[in-house]
Amino acid sequence: MPVFKHIVRSSAFQEAVATVGACYLWLVWHSTRTTIEPADIYQTAQQPIIVALWHGQHFVAPFLKRREHNFEGKVLISRHRDGEINARAAQKLGIGTIRGSGAHNGEFNRKGGVSAFTEMLEALKDGYNVALTADVPKVARVAGMGIVKLAQYSGRPIYAAALATEHRRQLNNWDRSVINLPFGRSAIVAGEPVTVAEDASVEALETARLTLQNRLNAATARAYQIVDGQRSAP
Repeated sequence: MPVFKHIVRSSAFQEAVATVGACYLWLVWHSTRTTIEPADIYQTAQQPIIVALWHGQHFVAPFLKRREHNFEGKVLISRHRDGEINARAAQKLGIGTIRGSGAHNGEFNRKGGVSAFTEMLEALKDGYNVALTADVPKVARVAGMGIVKLAQYSGRPIYAAALATEHRRQLNNWDRSVINLPFGRSAIVAGEPVTVAEDASVEALETARLTLQNRLNAATARAYQIVDGQRSAP
């Protein structure tokens, strides 16, 4: 077992897995017919923006980037070993990364939450769009306050977004991770922007959090409706 752990944690292994993963995701997304809704979202969104996603849809998040629409961005990825592989794969797909994650058990500093928050603010200030999952850590489909605070401190709007593919396998884990498969239909759906005033009260921040959570659920339901027809969203 120690030998196996050493191999898995090695840079060479992580680089190999990231390369295979990036190639596979490229195949998945470029073999599907993508519907974007609203169709003009890339032209009308006032960049830079904060893109909110639910955990479990993050594997295909790099394909939010659309060179034809001059949509460049960075994505928040945890410092965990799995996050290292995801970060390397994202970089191979042309996406900048910010490393760190939130926590609700006193480990915010250890997980790089403070430095990541500062780096996201700087990225937005420099004109980069920033994408991150909105879920409370280890609690699926419940939006946390961190992304709302990011909007408050940066002055930039949050867009709830969802990505889906027709062919997929859903895992039975906490975030309902989806393994996307090639061919068929795919969808990118965005909701109306959520804005947060710099001087927002505690009540206003909670209202923004609930609004974002509802819009993420609505965007997810709509994305799966597009790729599945009338089948219900997971």
